Amino acid sequence: MQAGTPFEIAGSAVRCVWPAAAQLGEGTWWSQRRQALWWLDILGQQLMLYTPATGAWRSWPMDDMVSAVAECAEGGALLVTVRRGYARFEPDVPGARLVMLHTPASEPASNRFNDGKCDAAGRFWGGSMDFDCERPTGALYRYGPAGDCTRVDEGYTVVNGPTWSADGRRMYVNNTARNRIHLYDFDPATGDISGKRSWLRFEPGEGLPDGMTTDAQGRLWIAHWGGSCVSCRDPETGQVLGRIRLPTQHVTDCAFGGPSLETLFISTARTGLTEAELRAQPLAGALFQVDLGGLARGVAPTYFAGAAHAPA
Repeated sequence: MQAGTPFEIAGSAVRCVWPAAAQLGEGTWWSQRRQALWWLDILGQQLMLYTPATGAWRSWPMDDMVSAVAECAEGGALLVTVRRGYARFEPDVPGARLVMLHTPASEPASNRFNDGKCDAAGRFWGGSMDFDCERPTGALYRYGPAGDCTRVDEGYTVVNGPTWSADGRRMYVNNTARNRIHLYDFDPATGDISGKRSWLRFEPGEGLPDGMTTDAQGRLWIAHWGGSCVSCRDPETGQVLGRIRLPTQHVTDCAFGGPSLETLFISTARTGLTEAELRAQPLAGALFQVDLGGLARGVAPTYFAGAAHAPA
């Protein structure tokens, strides 16, 4: 990938692998154990698993909105964020239900949790949002392996991300509704953040920054809500290094996966589209797959460092 020559991937190179018609597809997370991709339909209250080697689809109906997911380092449970906080789910246990772990007392009733993922030490970072995407009532939380939960920042309207730099010393977090990507200094040992600053805003017509991930070279891959693409960005300057064009408008999240972590999985959404737009975008809400070959390689996601035990 040479400077000044952005790549573009579109058409048949972008494959629909699950025409799920998700209302709000999100939460892409690659499982090294299962060689499969977890993803979610937040508004449709579905946990989903796609296995590329076989093309198999599986889904679990949830009794709450599940918005982000990570496998636990111990056992086969998942740590997830639900509308009011953090919960545990065991997908391999017949009849399993969500077990609530922590509900932050400071969250207003008009909020819900949204995106999140683990840092390199296995702490889960989850963010909340105003359900109407209007008020700056959202916050950023750090949930530790012992079940400790810390509210580390606030004033967000919609939290998406986060992702980290290649050296783990910077953390990027999107305030989607305000079209702003924030950058923090990050202490990998303690999980403390400092030095918050505005790093990037999308240009008019590009949509809004939604879910994102970092590749092995530290480049950011950012989903564009309303922008029909995922852009690859220089981690220092924010310069566009390339784009993946999607056949639908609301692109929500992306994650590297596959045996060599050279496949990018991309989730999309139907919510917010008019009837005419839905007719023109029949694959809205689908899961897509792009094989990047030597263009980029991802980093395996980190497991949640605890077992997500329910409180005694």
